[in-house]
Amino acid sequence: MHPSLLQNISQPRDLKRLSSAQIQQLCGEIRQFLLDSVSKTGGHLASNLGAVELTVALHRVFETPRDSFVFDVGHQCYTHKLLTGRYQRFGTLRKLDGLSGFPNPNESAHDAFIAGHGNTALSVAIGIAWAKKLKGEPGHVVAIIGDGAFTGGMVYEGMNNIGKLDNLLVILNDNKMSISHNVGALAGYLGHLRTTNGYFTAKENVNSFLNGVPVIGAPIKSALQNSKKAIRRAMYHSTMFEDMGFHYFGLIDGHDEPELERIFQTVCAQPGPTLLHVVTKKGKGYAPAESNPGNYHGVSKFDPTGIPDPEVAPAESFSSAFGRTLSAAGNTDKTLCAITAAMKYGTGLQFFSHAHPERFFDVGMAEQHAVTFAAGLASKGMLPVVCIYSTFLQRSYDQIIHDVNLLHENVVFAVDRAGFVPEDGETHQGIYDPAFLSQTGMPIYSPSNYEELRHWLPILLSHEMQGPRAIRYPRGGESKALAKYGCSGKEYDKLVSAPGAKTALVSYADEVEDVLAAAEMLAKEGIPCDVYKLVRIFPFEEELIHDLSSYPVVLMAEECVACGGIGEHLARALQDAGWQGRYIHRAVKELCLPHATVPQIKQATGLDAAHLAEAVREADPKGEKTL
Repeated sequence: MHPSLLQNISQPRDLKRLSSAQIQQLCGEIRQFLLDSVSKTGGHLASNLGAVELTVALHRVFETPRDSFVFDVGHQCYTHKLLTGRYQRFGTLRKLDGLSGFPNPNESAHDAFIAGHGNTALSVAIGIAWAKKLKGEPGHVVAIIGDGAFTGGMVYEGMNNIGKLDNLLVILNDNKMSISHNVGALAGYLGHLRTTNGYFTAKENVNSFLNGVPVIGAPIKSALQNSKKAIRRAMYHSTMFEDMGFHYFGLIDGHDEPELERIFQTVCAQPGPTLLHVVTKKGKGYAPAESNPGNYHGVSKFDPTGIPDPEVAPAESFSSAFGRTLSAAGNTDKTLCAITAAMKYGTGLQFFSHAHPERFFDVGMAEQHAVTFAAGLASKGMLPVVCIYSTFLQRSYDQIIHDVNLLHENVVFAVDRAGFVPEDGETHQGIYDPAFLSQTGMPIYSPSNYEELRHWLPILLSHEMQGPRAIRYPRGGESKALAKYGCSGKEYDKLVSAPGAKTALVSYADEVEDVLAAAEMLAKEGIPCDVYKLVRIFPFEEELIHDLSSYPVVLMAEECVACGGIGEHLARALQDAGWQGRYIHRAVKELCLPHATVPQIKQATGLDAAHLAEAVREADPKGEKTL
């Protein structure tokens, strides 16, 4: 039994004193540690298992924070964290006041930038590289980009602006798998490159030979470079990376740590920018994750001895309830199409994709394209449903405004992971969509249980309803407390009618449970409150505004940003109706939310029952004193 190496790595420079045999042992220890730790805490597993040797080799050759590592998406940063002094705290991953699941410079100087969304690393790396040059700072900038990120357009915007950055190294970590299987022309192109190594090997051999030939070597090399595009095109059909200005090297075995070290040292001595095409296996070393990497992309606590099958229907959740309802609607409506952005299983669309494969579209990590693609479908009479997590829908806001809303195209937005999202922290919260979607005036529905979702989704899918509309729902399963209310079929419900109530508590989705708990707490203190649950959260029914105008005090609570949120719209609607009561808006004011459980996030933002009850007490609904 070899003594543990990982627990003695306190900083990256400790790696440099290890032998090749010890490095091999270390990689094995890291892989086992990740499996053991993530099975207890949850987190991103498959991508991290695939990036162990790559990350170790980077830290053996480069030196952070002088050299900057920029991860895309950031899912594969766990080995980096272990090697940069965070081994002892790894059990706190994604917990309140613990380690973030993504790189975060507020957590460590070794993290160059935050990285929760995809396609961003190259643009960030170019900015850091230029800043280093302008400030005369030493060091390389290394962008580690998964092949899935190349399905998003921002990568190509960055590639078009690399200039002559000789301190930029881009590593294409090609594991042939984004969160859902890569699709489309780019995946085919990368697959083609995997089979056409001959040109690159020959090019390096010729360059090395000519560099060693005195006097005439350089002129011959220059002449050959003038015709190299024609030579390349004769050997393979695409020259994308080199045509955009990169020195391309590939394919490289991403699990051969000594070879990775050798190549990193070689390219550091060459003028950049350089792109290394590294091939890795997602889930490396853990057979279930190797077989089903999509199922082990992001995991909750799990039994590492189990082997779940992603094709088996998951436990019931809002996503699966949505997916089954949408698939059933597709049986009768042949215009119905489903679009997602690399999240087939996450959005529950595996049911639709199996039943209606010709009308299912996974566009990769390309939310902007997804929305405008939907607009094009709608313009020709199809009914596209765009299924995207709330946190990623933010990326397509311009397309929603310009390409869908201006022409009032018939597009349905299914907004998954709406509201507070546990553990992934500030990068993945669904707290903006009610605010930005309501600015366009589109109807927004926010069911609080499965029955409401199953009732309202077919209505939104009917052709009687025209123009853009949205239905949003939280991550995971329904609340038992909210499930018991079922579905009235009305766009808002009065859940509690308390005799003598002078205060109305209003909310929607999961937050209704906290409002109900606050009302119960206040009732025991002799402060009766009525409770209203909104299903259509925007625009408001006139009857709702009329009802609420009868209360001296109205409290609106929502898992949404305060500025521009539904609560601000409600305040304005009541004011326009002539209401002059006391209005309390409880929403998210501190936008950098912790990675924590939903109850912990609610407590931190003042949206738990105790804080809501206190807000009502301060408003003094009994009228005994004024504020």
